[in-house]
Amino acid sequence: MNELLKQSGCEREDLRQTMQDCFIYRNPGSSRLVKKPDDRMNIRNARPEDLMNMQHCNLLCLPENYQMKYYFYHGLSWPQLSYIAEDENGKIVGYVLAKMEEDPDDVPHGHITSLAVKRSHRRLGLAQKLMDQASRAMIENFNAKYVSLHVRKSNRAALHLYSNTLKFQISEVEPKYYADGEDAYAMKRDLAHMADELRKPGVRVSGQEAPSGQSPSGSGDQERENERDSGGESKELSEVSEATESTDVKDSSSDSQ
Repeated sequence: MNELLKQSGCEREDLRQTMQDCFIYRNPGSSRLVKKPDDRMNIRNARPEDLMNMQHCNLLCLPENYQMKYYFYHGLSWPQLSYIAEDENGKIVGYVLAKMEEDPDDVPHGHITSLAVKRSHRRLGLAQKLMDQASRAMIENFNAKYVSLHVRKSNRAALHLYSNTLKFQISEVEPKYYADGEDAYAMKRDLAHMADELRKPGVRVSGQEAPSGQSPSGSGDQERENERDSGGESKELSEVSEATESTDVKDSSSDSQ
């Protein structure tokens, strides 16, 4: 470090530029060097032709996987709610699979079924962007009041992301929710504040002007599929560091906050 400090101004500038080119910077409040957010990443609505690559991303990240019909179920029933992250070459590096719950005894609310980001693209903030975009779409299209998810009790990294960054609250513990017998935290995120922000003039959601008055509403009347029979909620996250991206997924990615 002392040698670096002795370098000339030009040399230090070259070093700084090199670090920027490698997308490396020091996270405020942390001693860790982490990847710098890459503006070349694109978040967009998932299309039918993306489903195969979303499943491939799932296979790379998750210990338990979904059949293709489960992706089609989400894509056909709620095409507005699932999003993908793609790199500058158009390659899918992450996704969020989301839906609306169909509970006539509750207010309209969405659910995050699966969230995954490839290891090569961790620490870029993609999980938060995917989650926020899906939540906005739930509000815009279905007037959702909150969004829910499940996460393993042992998944401390994912809990950090949901609780500290995305402001999810634990609503209950579901005993033996997972196939291996581990309990799950059921978590909810209130969307009232986000909905208020989207009503402000000039705020754009999903590429369209957000309504300045009444929020849009809708209903998902498609038949609800039993998630546990078709793969269940997203699964366990392992090999993570600090704040981790995904809902319950394994080896998905880490975010710097």
